[in-house]
Amino acid sequence: NSPLTKADKAAHRLITNALSVTPFPVLSEEGKEIPFKERSKWETLWIVDPLDGTKEFIKKNGEFTVNIALVEKGVPVLGVIYVPVRKELYFASSSVGAYKFTGIDSSSQPSMDEMKQRAIRLPIALAHQGKPVTLISSGSSLKICLVAEGSADIYPRFAPTMEWDTAAGHAIAKSAGCDIYHIDGKTPLRYNKEDLHNPWFIVK
Repeated sequence: NSPLTKADKAAHRLITNALSVTPFPVLSEEGKEIPFKERSKWETLWIVDPLDGTKEFIKKNGEFTVNIALVEKGVPVLGVIYVPVRKELYFASSSVGAYKFTGIDSSSQPSMDEMKQRAIRLPIALAHQGKPVTLISSGSSLKICLVAEGSADIYPRFAPTMEWDTAAGHAIAKSAGCDIYHIDGKTPLRYNKEDLHNPWFIVK
């Protein structure tokens, strides 16, 4: 009954209600007990994390996110990551590319065409070659977004994550010309697996 749990559940209700107009099922932490026998029949599904970055939410540092991905046959094809405190929206699909939109909240709901016109196309051209290596600290799925936008070169993850932690970021990374691989550096992550844990991975 903590503020965190209340926020998580309220966000989950809002998102699943909005997605209920589509014919696709939703997979999230709330539905992690759905048997794989049932999930394995889902060729297309939404993977949702209504509040990614619990530490960031508790710290009130503004780095928690809302993550929504559409996955087809194990591959994320559409992703949305919203950073409520910063009013930043990362969105991408395999057909339109990846974008970062700043200054959007519930009071402003522009059309897709308006967003594409006002947003920044990712990746942003940044020259890192010849510069010293630096470590960037960031919370939640923002770490994937930093690689997608070109602010960071690589993000290795050697700690537990779940599919809903990465699916939306994976779609954005793919549409920006990056990918999320197993630590072999060549096998992309897959989704709606029997085991919903991700392996250790690298975003590059």
